[in-house]
Amino acid sequence: MEKQKIVGSWIRVSTDFQVDNDSPEHHMLRAQMYADAKGWHLIEVYRLDAISGKSIMDQPETKRMLADIRSGRITGLIFSKLARLARNTKELLDFAEIFRESNADLISLAESIDTSTPAGRLFYTVIAAMAQWEREEISSRVAASVPIRARMNKPLGGQAPFGYAWVDKEMVIDENEAPIRKLMHELFIEHKRKGTVADVLNKQGYRTRNGSKFTDTTIGRLLIDPMAKGERRANYTKSLGENKQWVYKPQEEWIVMPCPRIVSDEVWNECNRILDVQAKPRKKPAKKPVHLFTNLLFCSCGPTKMYIPSNSKKYVCTACRKSRIEENDLEEIYFAHLKSFLLTKEHLATYLSKADATIEDKSEQLKTLNQELKKVREHMDKLLDLHLSGELPKQGFGDKYNPLNERAQQLTEQLPRLEAEIDFLKMQTLNSSHLHGEAQNLYDRWPQLSIEAKRTIAEQITDSITIGGDEIHIKFSYNPSLLGIEPDSQRNLRGSYSPPA
Repeated sequence: MEKQKIVGSWIRVSTDFQVDNDSPEHHMLRAQMYADAKGWHLIEVYRLDAISGKSIMDQPETKRMLADIRSGRITGLIFSKLARLARNTKELLDFAEIFRESNADLISLAESIDTSTPAGRLFYTVIAAMAQWEREEISSRVAASVPIRARMNKPLGGQAPFGYAWVDKEMVIDENEAPIRKLMHELFIEHKRKGTVADVLNKQGYRTRNGSKFTDTTIGRLLIDPMAKGERRANYTKSLGENKQWVYKPQEEWIVMPCPRIVSDEVWNECNRILDVQAKPRKKPAKKPVHLFTNLLFCSCGPTKMYIPSNSKKYVCTACRKSRIEENDLEEIYFAHLKSFLLTKEHLATYLSKADATIEDKSEQLKTLNQELKKVREHMDKLLDLHLSGELPKQGFGDKYNPLNERAQQLTEQLPRLEAEIDFLKMQTLNSSHLHGEAQNLYDRWPQLSIEAKRTIAEQITDSITIGGDEIHIKFSYNPSLLGIEPDSQRNLRGSYSPPA
């Protein structure tokens, strides 16, 4: 028997006025009704009253909710709309990443996003790809500014290297550290061992800037840095990503500027000559190629995956050796098909048709109930005014007011239940306009996405791609029965692909 999903609900209203007039209880009941319709168990309510959504990550209630998500106490969070969770785009992306890492679901009722469904998981994939694209855009802009700032001899962030200091944005020699760095070079020429140099410095009482003992790694890094001989490098390294190593950029991208020297050219050159002799040649392992459709592309001759051999740009069937296709050609075909699959008017019409008479009828019922509640409350207000003005006695006021108050309470209780039913139906059929917008966004930005982002999306929405003869058969896994669209697709490859004779 499948374990019942445990979820919580999130309620945030930003002002005291909203607390009074945009009933949190209304949203709580709506979330409860949706959870009941899904067969989930709602065990916790996280509530922020009179708190702005500009930044909520550090709020105690937010931390409590995230702790429950990370610990697995709850595996989903229901809220009325994305703006109720966070108005800050960065925080919204941070929430999405935390939930994804914790294998938990976000359920936004207004936007019809439920990441426990295939459509919702596509939303996760797309929003992650878009976030990666934004990060790369920012990184690209920052990287472009580094050479400009370097040529202007401006600080690029971080501390000055050992032996130097920033004073009024100028790189100058640190009178306390520079003699130690000079001694370091002299000791290495004498002993020719980085470890020995570190031991000598440590025994003499010298320490690094943070008070630690010198190590052979620190000695080696400082010895090869040409800054000691008056050549300050900038824009010469880059990070391979979070928690990954730094590597050198191509030398033509380096910026080299003069700076105060600590040792002579002769001393620096001799130290590095010794280091070059001691260095053992290391053959770097070849970087494993990453291709867009690896593990997705098959040959019709059998369940054989097609790969791109080394020094080639074609996917090849390793069994029959007959089926092959250019990597760029296949991506063009897939890209064109992605557009037709996600964005055609026919498919959009199918999505819209899913918003059937049931949803329309319930929406009309909701409209009628709201109108009736408005009329009842207006009538109640008039009676109250008459009573306060003395025109309606107490006994007559109660006889007329109490039935209206009872009706208003019944309507107030009925509204969130009906809203929850509509939410559930919309989730089941998918919010077509939202999906269409995300699909358009995905299609427009596809050429700018990294190969890793493209692979993530392709793996999420594609079951397999099969080549046989002069045809290609694409089977999309994202296209469940709730959309009512046939997931398989076939495309003629004449002009793009031709098997060898």
